[in-house]
Amino acid sequence: MTAWFANPGVPLVVDLDGTLLHGDLLAESVLALARNSPSSLLHLPAWLASGKANLKEQVAQRVDLDIAALPFNQPLLETLRKAKAQGRVLVLATASHQRFAQQVQEHLQLFDSVLATQDGKNLSAHNKRDTLVALYGNKGFDYVGNSHDDLTVWQASRHAYVVNPGSGVERLAQRHGNVAASMNNQPAPLRSWAKALRMHQWMKNLLIFVPLLASHQAEDPDQLLRGLIAFVAYGLCASSVYLLNDLLDVQDDRHHPSKRNRPFASGALPLLAGLIACPLLLAAAFALALSQLPKGFAIALAAYYALTLAYSLVLKQLVMVDVVTLAILYTLRIIAGTFAFSVSMTFWMLAFSMFIFLSLALVKRYAELFDAKSSGKTGKTRGRGYSPDDLEMIASLGASSGYISILVLALYIQDKATAALYRQPELIWLACPLLLFWVSRTWLLTHRGQMHDDPVVFAIKDRTSLVVGLAFGAIFWLAK
Repeated sequence: MTAWFANPGVPLVVDLDGTLLHGDLLAESVLALARNSPSSLLHLPAWLASGKANLKEQVAQRVDLDIAALPFNQPLLETLRKAKAQGRVLVLATASHQRFAQQVQEHLQLFDSVLATQDGKNLSAHNKRDTLVALYGNKGFDYVGNSHDDLTVWQASRHAYVVNPGSGVERLAQRHGNVAASMNNQPAPLRSWAKALRMHQWMKNLLIFVPLLASHQAEDPDQLLRGLIAFVAYGLCASSVYLLNDLLDVQDDRHHPSKRNRPFASGALPLLAGLIACPLLLAAAFALALSQLPKGFAIALAAYYALTLAYSLVLKQLVMVDVVTLAILYTLRIIAGTFAFSVSMTFWMLAFSMFIFLSLALVKRYAELFDAKSSGKTGKTRGRGYSPDDLEMIASLGASSGYISILVLALYIQDKATAALYRQPELIWLACPLLLFWVSRTWLLTHRGQMHDDPVVFAIKDRTSLVVGLAFGAIFWLAK
């Protein structure tokens, strides 16, 4: 690392986006604008038509960023602090807006001067090079960057320092013959994408097969193929939603003890990549649904996406509205399944789904509040409408909802239509104490603080829950 400290009389100029910061402040600010004032997004094309500098100016005037919570490149930051201690003059030169760049300097207290986009001049690529050459002369500065836009700046610098380069960037930078050092501490992208897409959450989409099982058509190969297609389409749509939700919640997630490690919040994945992936996944989901499945399924999928979008933007911040919405979103998977398999929707199925999933949604909220209370927080949790004082009420409502779902199951057994579907419907009564045990145990573990913040993930990993699930399915199979 000694190359970073050489010749203290030569300024060391550092790029911000993608270099000192795992992310891009323009993407950060646009997402903050989408979160705070969605209607303002309609003005983006007009602002951009007047130039990228104008776009950054307009957005910067309308949003505030939590600079202290941004995912800074800590190894690089530590190296720069050592260089500063060795006498290097450090300059922050970024295409981000001057307002945000100055806030970064005020937070870090590291740079001797700040150069950024302002007064209609976008400080990127050639503009950045010309500004630095005018100030320090050709080859009169060292430059730390990461992108293709930095190639022209490196060409005019004495030494080039390459940090977390984009595809092919380091190879092109080496052609100038002045690369002094490089640093790459980016996590593996495939692993980060798998985490961001939440492939394990696709297990929730197995609910699509519930109508098929309830109608006793699970042995039909054509129906199974439709179910597989529906499962994949719903998974693609859900992953698109998860990405969008994480992008909109990125500032809140950085203040959460576990969510701060999500790929976008931590900077493991660039926000811009998420913004591109969202519509592509959604388009693939609907292309599959419209071409291979009944139109009713596509309508249910559209309802799921619209409701999830409303949840991400507004509904998740409203007390009780959020958990009811989550219960509806789970139930929509079952409704989508009835359309995919062209089977009838039953009162019992919908009633059971709403109550059991409301209970699980309340488990999720209880777990989040329990963690907040354990951390010493007393006010409302960030981005939510609940406070730790609500724990007792949430537990009461959640357990009650779970027990009502068991009552619905008991009434279903007594229905005459049920008797026509099963040879031994009385065996289904065995499912009631089984479900009673599982709901009670789930809430007891939640009360003890042993619940994952997502109860579905907990159930997938919990051995007892898996055994209960298999026994539950076996009871219905024996009754048939």
